[in-house]
Amino acid sequence: MAAKKHKSLKGRLLLDGGRLKGSFFHRSVVLVCEHNAQGAFGLVLNRPSENRLEDVFDRDLPPRLMGETLFGGGPVQPAALSYLHVDPAKTDGNVMGMVSVGHDLDELVGIGAGWNAARRLRVFAGYAGWSPLQLDKELEREAWVLHPAEAALVFDVPPTDLWRHVLRLGENWEHRLLADAPENFGWN
Repeated sequence: MAAKKHKSLKGRLLLDGGRLKGSFFHRSVVLVCEHNAQGAFGLVLNRPSENRLEDVFDRDLPPRLMGETLFGGGPVQPAALSYLHVDPAKTDGNVMGMVSVGHDLDELVGIGAGWNAARRLRVFAGYAGWSPLQLDKELEREAWVLHPAEAALVFDVPPTDLWRHVLRLGENWEHRLLADAPENFGWN
């Protein structure tokens, strides 16, 4: 019997399908940055914190980075640095399209120092991680809704609206209904 071929979800969005209430991932949108036989790594796109980069880094940052919002990327290693960026000079990112993920603070400082108006950036503390087959099993239980990712969804939609916005884009009427459901049905 042949081994089942792994289908990577890299470059896709995972949305809480209404079954993650009470967890860190309740109403979250996660960009899958890596997914292979060893597991998966993603960043939660809709958890901005009150902190700015200048509040959490004790080194000089380029002025462009100082006021940048720090996002909660997930519950794993909350002090781990990750960032998503678009460099219009590059046509292929390491996640999708022109979107790349990085983890090196010196590289982030370089991005800030060489800033131009066409660049895009989101910085994260922590990440979402899954062990081998864990994400696949969660998908089988329909804990997540899959949606194609694009740079405009990652960078242009206000984070607090992202979950609802993406659910409304889909063709599934149940997902559109979920997008408009109250957080607590007792409020209805």
